[in-house]
Amino acid sequence: MAPQNDMITVLHLRKGYRHKEVLRDVTFSVPSGTTFALLGSNGAGKTTTIRILTTQLKPDGGKITVAGYDVARDPRRIHESISLTGQFSAVDEALTGRENMVIMGKLRQLPDARKDAAELLDYFGLTASADQPVSSYSGGMKRKLDIAMSLPGKPKIIFLDEPTTGLDPQSRRAMWDIIKELNRSGITVFLTTQYLEEAEQLADHIAILDKGMIIAEGTPGELKAYLPRGAVEFVFGSPGALNQAETLIRDHKTASVPGQNKLTVFTDGSIQALAQIFHLLYTHKIELRDFAQVTPGLEDVFLSIIREKEED
Repeated sequence: MAPQNDMITVLHLRKGYRHKEVLRDVTFSVPSGTTFALLGSNGAGKTTTIRILTTQLKPDGGKITVAGYDVARDPRRIHESISLTGQFSAVDEALTGRENMVIMGKLRQLPDARKDAAELLDYFGLTASADQPVSSYSGGMKRKLDIAMSLPGKPKIIFLDEPTTGLDPQSRRAMWDIIKELNRSGITVFLTTQYLEEAEQLADHIAILDKGMIIAEGTPGELKAYLPRGAVEFVFGSPGALNQAETLIRDHKTASVPGQNKLTVFTDGSIQALAQIFHLLYTHKIELRDFAQVTPGLEDVFLSIIREKEED
């Protein structure tokens, strides 16, 4: 059994496909009743991790327990304790929202699937459209229904694989409210995302996955404390100027956005440090278009850590 207060434990997880190693010695734990975000770029290994935790894939090594059960020995018990909403909708668009919900309740062998469906449709604000074909739903409504379909049977853990991908900003924020409410109801939430703001808004604990390895983890506050508080964002006139500036200021932690020729430099906030940076840019005639003081956020942490690992 897992430790009493941990709903998920992952120790030294490894997984590869043919000659490609996808996950390398991944270790983390998820306390009961919390929201955990696995953050990473496309191809980092997030979906593979979720597929192993939900028993869809077998690991090559490591020890994993979910809801107190070993994924290798007790997959049926795990299925009784979890639900999964993947990146792509599992709803049948030819059916109504109510029909989709009732079918899912019957698959879960609920004694009154129709009543349970009605309660969940009401909870998600879908009652008015419950008897309309899902093909007529907006993207946000389909995603709501998708998550609602994962809840019959009251799972202890809900896995959400990039739950807001493809949604407009308004629908994304509505989905955040739903996820927060699910967590407040006592459900442990495990989500993957590539949206840093999403992880910061929702998660009690964040792990950053890069090239199959956990390279940093902690609360949003702990991760942001990784960077000094003094930060200046520079906008340069060309990609060449950006690259030259990165080389000159390599003694400081930095985060760059090459497509926008932006470079954020993290300092102790002292006048001396800022003067030194501006002196370097001026004496090397770096084309600078704009600059501003900024407050470091989770995106800055992510970009800075990724860059440091690539340099190592």
